[in-house]
Amino acid sequence: MAVDFDNEIKHLRTTMSSVREVTDLESLQAQIADLEAKASAPDLWDDVERAQQVTSALSRAKAEHDRVTGMDARIDDLEALVELGREENDAESLDEAERDLAKLKKDVDLLEVRTLLNGEYDEREAVVTIRAGAGGVDAADFAEMLMRMYLRWAERHGYPTQVLDTSYAEEAGLKSATFEVKVPYAFGTLAVEAGTHRLVRISPFDNQGRRQTSFAAVEVIPLIESTDSIEIPESELKIDVFRSSGPGGQSVNTTDSAVRMTHIPTGLVVSMQNEKSQIQNRAAALRVLQSRLLLLKKAEEDAARKEMAGDVKASWGDQMRSYVLHPYQMVKDLRTGHEVGSTAAVLDGDIDDFIEAGIRWKRAQEKATD
Repeated sequence: MAVDFDNEIKHLRTTMSSVREVTDLESLQAQIADLEAKASAPDLWDDVERAQQVTSALSRAKAEHDRVTGMDARIDDLEALVELGREENDAESLDEAERDLAKLKKDVDLLEVRTLLNGEYDEREAVVTIRAGAGGVDAADFAEMLMRMYLRWAERHGYPTQVLDTSYAEEAGLKSATFEVKVPYAFGTLAVEAGTHRLVRISPFDNQGRRQTSFAAVEVIPLIESTDSIEIPESELKIDVFRSSGPGGQSVNTTDSAVRMTHIPTGLVVSMQNEKSQIQNRAAALRVLQSRLLLLKKAEEDAARKEMAGDVKASWGDQMRSYVLHPYQMVKDLRTGHEVGSTAAVLDGDIDDFIEAGIRWKRAQEKATD
């Protein structure tokens, strides 16, 4: 069937009109001009932390502006290519236009999804924690598979990540792991991944080759910023130090550099061992603890904790996504109904379609309750 380029391009322009309205390019341009003036100040780097905040904000604002205006330019180029193909009766140009159209539709869809991220903390960087749930060694192995999936997803997009803590299981896999995704809107994007994930497969750890079901929990919280007022008195903290260890208990540090920080009033516990010194691990633990307390504070205000971080049990009855490797191949999100048969691709980080469907589903749920 011949592609209806005219209708497809019209639809792209309509979508981009909505994107531009939400993005508010005029305000964004004013913000860029203000940040450029601050960045050019001769005394900018007298305060290194402030300088980094200004340059990072400028980089983000320019990237957001270029993302929108660049998409408009690509639509113009597509329209010109279609016109050329028609005028010259050039099938090769029209084939190229069809390929460009498919890519553009996907990219515009992703840009449109970004406009749906308007929650209070959506534009923050994210802290992701994965914990093995029911299922023994298979669950620990599954937790490690999920961690790799998210790190590969971030790598595909060029998003910086930093692993803060890894607690290895006895036989294989992870008891838990915590890492940051250090890019704007990481929290809004990944928040829909929070919940219980379920794996069905022939267990590589069962010598009888039986099918095993296992679970892992994913928690996503927004990273706090210096402007957030989450002060924790020293009297509310219990801090234990211990030696970091790698797989199988092998020592990776000969000093007590790992830190376990407990917030006494709430019982929240954060462990960090991946930094080189106790001071660095302590700072990282405090940052994550503050982020969790920020989310808890928000939850107490509007009863939204289950939506944002999830009350995750990692067991039967509350899973949000299933990864089936046997007796057939399928990954299915039980909230949105989105499913694919390419399990290997998903576990290698190809999860954009699941994230997009999740964000649209979440926004629809919010509208239904407004």
